[in-house]
Amino acid sequence: MITQSYLNEVAGYTNTKIAKVVLNGSIEITSFVIKATMDNVLTIEYLVPFGLVATVTKMELKSSAGMVISTRTVNVPIVEDTIMRHVISIEEAV
Repeated sequence: MITQSYLNEVAGYTNTKIAKVVLNGSIEITSFVIKATMDNVLTIEYLVPFGLVATVTKMELKSSAGMVISTRTVNVPIVEDTIMRHVISIEEAV
């Protein structure tokens, strides 16, 4: 069994690796409302201002070197300023 302290450490490491969010393959967001870990959970929140994009179809979390850490296909119309949230739980697979 992996210890809780190690799971927390991995969540913290993952937090340090994520430098930006890329929407629809080209719109970079580097300013976060929240980017923090609590226990083994990493939470990232950021603002997508109205008018930046009509619909978010792809979200990528990337490192400062541009390496993809996570990617998700979505369909989120942006009809007003929108807060997007990613919650990443670091867990042991059983």
